[in-house]
This record gives sequence, structure tokens and C-alpha cells, in this order.
Amino acid sequence: MGRVRFTPEQIIGKIREAEVFIAQGLAIGEVCRKIAISEQTYYRWRKEYGGMRVDQARRLKELEAENARLKKIVADLSLDNSILKETVRGNF
Repeated sequence: MGRVRFTPEQIIGKIREAEVFIAQGLAIGEVCRKIAISEQTYYRWRKEYGGMRVDQARRLKELEAENARLKKIVADLSLDNSILKETVRGNF
């Protein structure tokens, strides 16, 4: 069976749905079965997305992607810089 990937909007919706079930008195295990996720996934999502609105989650994902892109650029520039320094010293 393939792995299902949820968007941040879907994750926040499922967390809110779970909170409603929990408020009705259901146990975490039952809630997770109703929304078709594992307990571990529920706790991980709640830790990452708990209390967020959909627009905040979307912005978080955009910032994470931009941060990864910038880190890659810095790593490439650092490598280029070290190669140039080594060439200047004559250790090629």
C-alpha cells in the first residue's frame, strides 16, 4: 500500500477534527482510527502544526523550502571560495 502525503491544510483539518472528537470524550486511539492516521502521526502533527492556522502552515512550508534553497547556495559558495583560496596558495 502506498504512502499518503497530506498537505498542511489537510493536516490542520485532521488535527481540528481530532480535537472535536477528543472534546466529545473519545480516547486518542479511537480518534486516530476515525481520522485514519496512527497515534504517532497524530502526536507529530500536533507538535508541528498544533495551534496553527492554514495560512501560517502554508507560510511555514514556504519558508522551510526557501531556507533549504539558501543553505544549498551558501554551501556551493563556500566550496567555490575554498577552491579559489587553495588555488591562490598554489596547492592544486
